[in-house]
Amino acid sequence: MKTNKLKTFADLLIRIPIGFHLIYGVQDNIFSWERMLEFEAFLKSFNVPIPLLAAHISVYAQFVCGILFILGWKTKWAAIAMIINFIIAIVLVHLNDSYSNTFPAIMMLCGSLFILLNGDGFVSIKKLFKIKK
Repeated sequence: MKTNKLKTFADLLIRIPIGFHLIYGVQDNIFSWERMLEFEAFLKSFNVPIPLLAAHISVYAQFVCGILFILGWKTKWAAIAMIINFIIAIVLVHLNDSYSNTFPAIMMLCGSLFILLNGDGFVSIKKLFKIKK
């Protein structure tokens, strides 16, 4: 019986590390213009159209979605954004990359798919403040 109660918190084992990793992975781009320009150059090397705009969209989407994942609010919308982001990343950047370099993007994609399918979970801002749909 006790394990069933603990399962209600299992989504936190995905939401929190995925959210943290998303924030951690892009915070340097947000707080340093030079790092954002490095990301633009990286995207340009893969012939990404409008690389500076693409860099901003990817970075800020990951940052905001990471926060939403941790809070457990609007997680399905955030998951959809991250699924799109990481499919694009895998196809444009990691398709011919090594497995070890591709693994983080694969895990972010899988974690986002899990969150899309499971929603906000038991511990979430929505449940804490009893926010209706």
